[in-house]
Amino acid sequence: MKQTSRSFTLLGAMVMSGPDRLDDRRPMDIGVVDGRISFVAPGGTVAPVGQTVEAAGRLVTPGWINGHTHSHEGFYKGRHDNLPLELWMNNVRPLQPLPLTPRQVYLRTLIGGIDALRSGATTICDDLNASPVLNPEHIEAALAAYTDLGIRALVGLTLFDKPFFRSLPYVEEEFEPAFLQSLAGARVTPPEEYLAYAEKLATERHPQRSRVGFIAAPSAPQRCTREFLEAVRDLADRHNLPTMIHVQETRLQVVTAQIMYGCTMIEYLDSIGFLKPATSIIHGVWVTPNELQLLARAGSSIQHNPQSNLKLGSGIAPVREMLDAGVNVSLGTDGCGSIENANMLKVIAQTALIGKVRGDDYQRWIGAEEAFVAATIGGSVALGMRDRLGSIEPGQCADINVWRTDTVPFTPLNSPLRQLVFNESGASLERSFVDGTEVIREGKLTGIDEQAILDEIGQEYLQLEPLIAASEREVSRLGPSYRRIWDRCNSQSIDPAVYGARLD
Repeated sequence: MKQTSRSFTLLGAMVMSGPDRLDDRRPMDIGVVDGRISFVAPGGTVAPVGQTVEAAGRLVTPGWINGHTHSHEGFYKGRHDNLPLELWMNNVRPLQPLPLTPRQVYLRTLIGGIDALRSGATTICDDLNASPVLNPEHIEAALAAYTDLGIRALVGLTLFDKPFFRSLPYVEEEFEPAFLQSLAGARVTPPEEYLAYAEKLATERHPQRSRVGFIAAPSAPQRCTREFLEAVRDLADRHNLPTMIHVQETRLQVVTAQIMYGCTMIEYLDSIGFLKPATSIIHGVWVTPNELQLLARAGSSIQHNPQSNLKLGSGIAPVREMLDAGVNVSLGTDGCGSIENANMLKVIAQTALIGKVRGDDYQRWIGAEEAFVAATIGGSVALGMRDRLGSIEPGQCADINVWRTDTVPFTPLNSPLRQLVFNESGASLERSFVDGTEVIREGKLTGIDEQAILDEIGQEYLQLEPLIAASEREVSRLGPSYRRIWDRCNSQSIDPAVYGARLD
């Protein structure tokens, strides 16, 4: 079949254009000119533009915005279970970088990218670990992967200037001095070089100008000095970049903040002027009402990752309380190393499901509508791109999905919204467009040879697996000390104002 041009009209579709039209079955036409939506109108009322595409009986939605993932975890899919974050995370951050080729990084990036695109994500935000030694060829390989795939990608380098193993309290007490000395002697790229490279990417690949662009991504407050955080904030402000940072994913991190700052991490970030619009607090599972007020006042967002929060036992975030406080919520999958997939449909469903166990007032439960909005408009607000992404209306980028409804998930068709959220896996996705370019056509990726890529990934992994296993054995030396720190922190009390995030 001939590929659809960037100017076309979808004819006679059911359209979920935004929160005011989520279950409207009237046949609508959608006109796209040069990759932007030009009109959304009742079928046959406006003259078509460009190529016409029959879409009767199809459901058209905005593309999902996967607000957070880690492509560097791609080769770690399925390797770990039943470990909390602090005991798991070092496995996907080897003490010594794996000797990957640029091609292997390219393939690694596609592992999650393909999964995201096939589940309807047209935008992905990749918090890419580039430590401890910066390799620009690896960064370029990741950018090339997203370029070839056709997805919209915002790629950030995971920026920090403290040794990763020093992001927890009690390190000096729980590690042998000789071991600490050996860790401290590892080769690392100086922070100023990371900042200089980030400056280059911000200039050359601004997300307002590039489909595959750059985002500011300081790792977490406890992994950065105040001076470094302020430098990243300055970089983001000067270039008007979206910003993301991991904050209070676990109870242990609440204790860490108490010890390091004498306040919560969000209060600390507010005190140094870090909280601003287009700034996402990644996870934010363990938060207080005051913190939510600070985020709402600053116009910052919380980036909700329910799958990884569950898999790592981090907890159930108080999403209703976030929304009630006026905090924008977006959604993400997190990395394949923690949750095995980058499927946004699973995230949307879980957002609308797990919040129902946070209380008995069913009128306050999170439902399919709010989850859908978080995956679309919530994501665009978090990125400061509401004028371009998140809905189907004139002026928006044509980042849109076309779903068949003559499939099992939609039969019988009672509620397109609820059946999409609670029953669709991605199998009904017929077409997907990014900037008006068709990236999925008749269920097949247009930018890459998917099967050839999957075969190549399998072959490369055979070579890499022994190296990964060896790095995990090396990392295991950290385990006993980390476990003592984890136990020690979790035995300490925390502010009773923190919303309880665990059932126990």
